[in-house]
Amino acid sequence: MSLEKIRYLLLWCTIINYAWIVLWFLLVVLGREWIYRLWGRWFQLSTEQFDRLNFTGMMLYKIGVLLFNLVPLTALYIVK
Repeated sequence: MSLEKIRYLLLWCTIINYAWIVLWFLLVVLGREWIYRLWGRWFQLSTEQFDRLNFTGMMLYKIGVLLFNLVPLTALYIVK
């Protein structure tokens, strides 16, 4: 696989992953009560635990995207 194809793949992976983070954020902000009720059927969570779980999940997901998509993409563009 050529470097150009890998750059293209990592670029789209980064775009899709950041779109997912934005969607997750919007769902939590705009549909917080609905999601909390839905999750409340499955898990016994307080509102503080629900907020902490979502914030931590978004943070870890964003770190993963940075480490596994954006940093390699940036490195490949520097090597170019």
